[in-house]
Amino acid sequence: MRRKTPQEKKRLSYLKDRRDDYGENAKSSRKNLPRSKAFARRANRAHESLTLRAATGNPDDVRAEAAEQRLLSRRRRVKRKWGDSALADYLDWKLDRRAGREDGRATRLIEARDRVRRRLGRPDSD
Repeated sequence: MRRKTPQEKKRLSYLKDRRDDYGENAKSSRKNLPRSKAFARRANRAHESLTLRAATGNPDDVRAEAAEQRLLSRRRRVKRKWGDSALADYLDWKLDRRAGREDGRATRLIEARDRVRRRLGRPDSD
C-alpha cells in the first residue's frame, strides 16, 4: 500500500468527513431525534387503541370490518431521519452563502469556494 500525498488526504477528507445539516445543534439532535420518533410511535399506538376500542363488545362482523378499515386507511406517522452531508458540500454551501453578502469579501470567498471545487475535480458552476 502506497502512501497518500497531502493533496489526496485533503480530497478524501472533503469527501468522507461529514457535517450536521439537520438544522439543529448536534447535541440537541441526539436528544430530539429519538424524542420525535417516540412521539410519532406514541401517536400511532394511541390511534390504534382508540380504533380497536370502538370494536369491543359483542362480536359483530360489521363493526370489526369498519374498525379494520379505519386502521388500514389512516396513514401512520413516521419520523424520518437523513444523513449528514459531506464536508465538501457543506463548505460549498457555506462559502456560496457568505459570498452572496455585500460586505466586500465576496471575491475572496468565491476564490475559496472555487479552490474547494478544484480540489474535488468539480467544474465551477456559475
